[in-house]
Amino acid sequence: MNQLALVTGATSGIGRAFAGRLAADGYDLILTGRREDRLKEFADAHPDVEVRTVVADLSTDDGVDTVAAICATEPLTMLVNNAGVAHYVPLADLPAAKARELVHVKVAAPTMLTRAAVTGMRERGEGTIVNVAGMIAFSGPADSSVMPRRAVYAGSLAFLVALSQTLSAELAGTGVRVQVLCPGVVATEFHERQGLDLSAVPRMTADDVVTAGLRGLELGEVVTAPGVEDTGLLDAVFRADLAAFGGQSPELASRYR
Repeated sequence: MNQLALVTGATSGIGRAFAGRLAADGYDLILTGRREDRLKEFADAHPDVEVRTVVADLSTDDGVDTVAAICATEPLTMLVNNAGVAHYVPLADLPAAKARELVHVKVAAPTMLTRAAVTGMRERGEGTIVNVAGMIAFSGPADSSVMPRRAVYAGSLAFLVALSQTLSAELAGTGVRVQVLCPGVVATEFHERQGLDLSAVPRMTADDVVTAGLRGLELGEVVTAPGVEDTGLLDAVFRADLAAFGGQSPELASRYR
């Protein structure tokens, strides 16, 4: 039986690059996205593998439920939670509908799809879950000079990092791997759809991001940062997290007395 991967947000950017690479590796694919024409175009261009397309809007409960049902019933080898929206807007200025859309796509959807897929993967003793986040997940401590402000977006990516790290520990020894992929600025349509012109900014290609993601899985990384040369920087962040977590006490800290 061929390996089977489900990729969300597969109509462009990193999702399309993942789909193309996995198809070249012989995976059968289930691709989801909002644009039916692009999904069909990809399927028509890859006749050597089975490509099932599902038009679904992961900003809605119906869209999430539709894809989650597939994750729960198909023998997935890999789930790539890639779908995303940006909405680089300060929280006070972020319309409620856009805030809801962002949280649905980058928090609720990855959570529910992963939940649906992981039971079968664990029973089969193998599987891979890739959550596409970004280096903005680590930008929380930045001061107000760092623009654009994007509290909900940054918070959603930080959620994916914590979710992936904790889930990886939960699944230790089961044969199921979890990775969170954290690129920097990538040359895709993502920013253009938000009206941002980043053409003058050095950007990584989506293909390079996928190359890093797949190599990171081979290396056993849980957090893969394609543009960070010194992995000691990430290790320092994680050690500091654990030090703060381990440094707590039931006694009130002296600075609060």
